[in-house]
Amino acid sequence: MLSSASKYAIRSILYLAMYSDETNKIGVKKIAEELETPQPFLAKLLQQLTRNRLVSSAKGPNGGFFLDKKNKENSVWDIIKSIDGTRKFDQCFLGLATCDDKNPCPVHFIVSPFKQKILTDFRDKTISQFSDEIIKTGKVISLKDFDVFKK
Repeated sequence: MLSSASKYAIRSILYLAMYSDETNKIGVKKIAEELETPQPFLAKLLQQLTRNRLVSSAKGPNGGFFLDKKNKENSVWDIIKSIDGTRKFDQCFLGLATCDDKNPCPVHFIVSPFKQKILTDFRDKTISQFSDEIIKTGKVISLKDFDVFKK
C-alpha cells in the first residue's frame, strides 16, 4: 500500500526520533547505513521532509538531520501525505473506479474497517508516541536490529 519512498521516510523519521535531537544531529550516511537504505535516495527524501518541516537539519561540521519537539508531534500520516499523498488510501482495494458504502466492491466491507483503523492510527499517534513504543517494546526498524539467532 505504501511506496518504498514512504517506507524509507517513516523509518528514517522514527530513527531520528529515537537517536537525534538539537544537540545530536545525524548525517544521511549514518542513517542510510543503520536502516540499510540507498543513501542517494534517502538524501533526497530527507531534503523533501526538511522542506515540509517534518525533519530539521543543520549545515556545517556538526550538522546533520534531527527532530525537534515540534517535528516529533507530527504523525505518520503527515509523512505519508508528504511523500505519497493520500490517493492510495482513497482507492478501492480491488482497483475499481467507484467503490464506497453505496457502491461496494466484493471485499469493500472486509477491507474498509481495516483501512479506517490504519488511517486512525497513522493520524492520531505522534512520531514521539511511535518512537517511545519502539524503544519500550524492542521493535525493530531495521533488519540490522533483528537477531535471527535469538530463540
